[in-house]
Amino acid sequence: MSVVLSTAPVPVSDRADFWQDAVSRTFVPLNVVLHEEAPTAATIVSRQVGFLQVSTVTAGPQTVTRSPRMIARDGKETLSLTLLHRGIAERSQDGRDAVVWPGQFSLSDSRRPFSKALRQAFSLTAFHFPRSVLGVTDLELQSVTATPFGQDEALSALLAGHLKRLDKIAESVAAGQADRLATVTCDLLACVIQERHGRLAPQEPASVKAMLFRIKEYTLQHLADPDLSLVAIASAHHVSLRYVHKLFETEGVTAARWILQQRLERCRQELARNTSYAPNVATVAHNWGFSSATHFSRVFRLAYGVSPREFQATAYECSR
Repeated sequence: MSVVLSTAPVPVSDRADFWQDAVSRTFVPLNVVLHEEAPTAATIVSRQVGFLQVSTVTAGPQTVTRSPRMIARDGKETLSLTLLHRGIAERSQDGRDAVVWPGQFSLSDSRRPFSKALRQAFSLTAFHFPRSVLGVTDLELQSVTATPFGQDEALSALLAGHLKRLDKIAESVAAGQADRLATVTCDLLACVIQERHGRLAPQEPASVKAMLFRIKEYTLQHLADPDLSLVAIASAHHVSLRYVHKLFETEGVTAARWILQQRLERCRQELARNTSYAPNVATVAHNWGFSSATHFSRVFRLAYGVSPREFQATAYECSR
């Protein structure tokens, strides 16, 4: 269901204040300066696709800014991807200035000051979502804010086409598919950002090793959690799932296999411990994140050639 905010029924003298409030409530608190003495009618039509808010804006010339004071006051951590349909946008953020033309899209991060000037009547669609759902690092994101993306690169063209289609069908997306579609959109955007960042500032091997080290340390601290997943690991480090896979590829092992090896090794150590009583195999498995004792026994035998109970009995005999 669409939410429509329009200045059309509002007296011309009150439109600037109404529009300021409408823009800030739809996105994040912003300062809006209209460049018409008698502001023309403006509208925002918003639809929700899962966690993705899709808002089409049609209005006259204006400048929008987000100041450090606004950031400190509301603390929202959101991103806005703006696909321009008509007009020309002048974007500024993170020390960059860019001109965005119709058919191109650009990004704004609510956590840092930015400005957007539209000096003529315009139409755009803004895709607004939490920063936490985008699996890229802050370094990658900051390298591409206030940067135009268009049809000149394969991934950007793919995403632009996807955004245009999503804009058209947003209101008719079934509730059961909405989150999945929103996730696909963010995954595509993450690919675009990482591809552009990779060309602008190729990662040094040292930083790759440092990220892999941090991910391994985090994973080891959470091995006992049966709900630990690669998605959760990627999210905790603000990188994409694809990037996590590529990090482990540098060591010739899959991420899932490495986690399984770490869990099995800790179970093996606990089963071999020389104590006055033999720890229960199912308890040991549960302590290290295995939700099924049967599954644990199967993968333990595959790894070590014996069942957990057989290994435990042998370790006990050797310790006597």
